[in-house]
Amino acid sequence: MKILFLEIDLEREWAVASLGPAFIGAFLRHHGHEVCVLRVPLELSSDRLIARIREQSPDILGLSLTSRQWLRARELVRAIRAELDIPVIAGGLHATFATETILQSPGFDYACLGEGELAMLELVEALEKSPRPLAGGLRNIWKSGGDRPELRPPFEPIDELPFMARDMLDERYGVVHMSTQRGCPFPCTYCAARQFNDLYGSYAAYGRRRSLQNVLEELSAIQSEGELNYVIFLDDTFTLNHAWVKTFCRNYGRYFGVPFSLHARVETVNQRMLEDLAEAGCRHITYGVESGSERVRQEIMHRHASNAQFCEGFRWTRQAGILVTANYIIGTPGETRADIEQTLSLHDDLAPDDFGYFVFYPYPGTPLFHLCEREGYLPANYYELPANHRRSILNLPGLSAQDIEDFYHRFTEVRERDHLARLVEHGDSAQQQTVITQVAQSAAQG
Repeated sequence: MKILFLEIDLEREWAVASLGPAFIGAFLRHHGHEVCVLRVPLELSSDRLIARIREQSPDILGLSLTSRQWLRARELVRAIRAELDIPVIAGGLHATFATETILQSPGFDYACLGEGELAMLELVEALEKSPRPLAGGLRNIWKSGGDRPELRPPFEPIDELPFMARDMLDERYGVVHMSTQRGCPFPCTYCAARQFNDLYGSYAAYGRRRSLQNVLEELSAIQSEGELNYVIFLDDTFTLNHAWVKTFCRNYGRYFGVPFSLHARVETVNQRMLEDLAEAGCRHITYGVESGSERVRQEIMHRHASNAQFCEGFRWTRQAGILVTANYIIGTPGETRADIEQTLSLHDDLAPDDFGYFVFYPYPGTPLFHLCEREGYLPANYYELPANHRRSILNLPGLSAQDIEDFYHRFTEVRERDHLARLVEHGDSAQQQTVITQVAQSAAQG
């Protein structure tokens, strides 16, 4: 069979495609099926998209969806199915934790819950026998109008999965993306990644990590087939297993030495590990700080690192010669204006090289989503509102949408201030003037 995945673009002109279809695509190809991907940029109309799908003539359409992609995907699928009689399946985080909403939308026939490799293979084989298999009987696959399916165990051993189909990732310039593990052991209440552990709670621990040998073999394969100039490790927390990381640093530095970046938590690093990472080629680490209020982090987010640990971890990272990025969340339920002021204050203490700032959005399936449901913070038309991380959709007591918007502008001003300070430090007069102009324009717009 021929499976066509649609990659739904939102804002950026280019970004790496979803990893899920690249894993599933490689697995299905390994079992003799044809798999390809079609990028859907913003400027591509539904009519032109339908024409391209006709040209591809697939047997089934697949979409891996986040909550941010959902609204555009919904409209596109509705238009596609008005013209083409082709089964459509959605997978990914949104399909797993907002399944009913997807299956109630015209055009979606199936939703895949959790991991998709074996589930998609079983669905494709069923479709080969019958254009529309009966509801039920396919684990992980929820058919429109049917009952919630049973889940199959997580794939084991994970090393037996084929390497991702990199032609489906739209990687460029020798910058490649790697995933070395599945699952996250931390109970953060705002993040959907942890919810896969809970989804598979009846099985053994969901978290699995590939062997180092398997990871190195994939990197070798990439290098032998094309450019390998920079590696971005997308694991939620790369630094979980100290022994694994230590062996990785020794071997990666010896055989590759290509610069790389990763995500970490300050409570999972120490000074020696950061030095080893830097020596192996690590050039950039992103830490999720989320809030400068220890009360918000500990009581609401279930993040238990202290502000002192953050300051120490950032200092160690800079001393190792690694660029450091901080990420912050604004407008978490239960947060106050004073809490957000503490985030701004901690930011000055951390002095990261760069930072991201995101208005809280309640992702389906997360504990904070359920809290928002219980407390009436969600508007009735929640699923009709875009998830854009710039404006709050919540009705929070003690912190208005305008308060959150004002703080978002404050963070923007701080980012411009920090950028200007770095330019002044490095003496780039042309860029200094550009940033000064941007700051002035921002101030004029209020």
